[in-house]
Amino acid sequence: MSDLSNLRIWREHDLKGLMPWYLAVADNRAPAKFRIAGRVPVAVALDAPEEALWVELEARMPQFLDLWNSIRGGRGELPAGLAVPVNLVDLCREIAYRMLAHCNFCRYDCQVDRSEGARLGTCKLAADSRVSTYFHHRGEELVYRGTTGSGTIFFTSCNRRCAFCQNGDISTDKDNGRPVSARTLATMAWLLRMEGCHNINWVGGEVTIHLHTIVDAISQLEDLSPTRDDLAAALPGKADYHFGFPLNPRFAQYRGAFNALMLWNSNFFMSAPAMKLLRILMDVWLPDFKFGPGRCAPLLSKTPFYWETVTENLKLIHDWGEDFTIRHLVMPNHVECCTAPVLKWVAEHMPDAPVNIMDQYHPDNFCDPGHAKFNEKYRDLARRATREEIRQAFRYGKELGIRFESLSYEKNSTGLRL
Repeated sequence: MSDLSNLRIWREHDLKGLMPWYLAVADNRAPAKFRIAGRVPVAVALDAPEEALWVELEARMPQFLDLWNSIRGGRGELPAGLAVPVNLVDLCREIAYRMLAHCNFCRYDCQVDRSEGARLGTCKLAADSRVSTYFHHRGEELVYRGTTGSGTIFFTSCNRRCAFCQNGDISTDKDNGRPVSARTLATMAWLLRMEGCHNINWVGGEVTIHLHTIVDAISQLEDLSPTRDDLAAALPGKADYHFGFPLNPRFAQYRGAFNALMLWNSNFFMSAPAMKLLRILMDVWLPDFKFGPGRCAPLLSKTPFYWETVTENLKLIHDWGEDFTIRHLVMPNHVECCTAPVLKWVAEHMPDAPVNIMDQYHPDNFCDPGHAKFNEKYRDLARRATREEIRQAFRYGKELGIRFESLSYEKNSTGLRL
């Protein structure tokens, strides 16, 4: 397997020197965060009240961050052996299931007890998580797909209602796909990494609403040895199973134990408590930053307080020193109200952040005139963005000094360059 860090794109002026942790973990030169957290013991019984669990997490966070920073700075090493018996990953798993009982995974803060299933939250889900498909994704940005693909796992349903959703078939249909246990989900991730994928790309729909199952799956990965039954449960949803990718432990090991980079591919409408758990487990972040601060988010995605939530979460990962890239989809008739303020905000608050200014918008879901679900009130979104709209978006990026060229031009279908 070719090292991801050897790709020429990392020598481009706008990406050079960026995302070193991502590259080190992807190439198995460093342990993923979940392995580091597994070396941090906790001193609270996991059946303690939820408040006590959060107090313990806050108390152990400095120890985790010190160990992570020493490893990524080349000053320390991962302690030898497997994870300690009751560790920070176990604590995250327990907290995630407690949160499910009064669901506050996302900013809606529904407080619905999804574990019982008697009521559903904004996401329309109970406790079950469903996966539509998973495979070696060759369509992501080059920095993520690399030479062997991004190990992408697509979950169904969403906590938002974007009228034009480009994955409307899985985001609007909560019954799409197959229900999976945390063990099956862990097996899916294990397979993708053992087959050579550079990362485990948790995506949807939206992933935040499946936080409990994802955290549980991650907690099982370090010493996972899938049985025939595990593989039988996982393989039916694998879209590229017929390619027969060989399994090779060298793709997925750091110092003799399983290692896989965790990528959080999200609409970033998470709650503050969810962000605290994800900080411990995610190695790289792929936030979607779509709407400006006006009325577009509530009108087009039925999402209140969108701007303040996404910008707050973006500030967090930037202040934490995390590796990330931002996606912004250029929408027809929304360059001035959405693209311009999004790029201006990035330039003002995190000018070093790589941004993909995407021209892949196409009319879908309620915005597709050829679809039975088409709604006339979305007529201004019933076309692709024009070349001039894409050119104007790129122009804003250039004028503001945004690091966008390498990510945006590589998959730009219009052929435009500035």
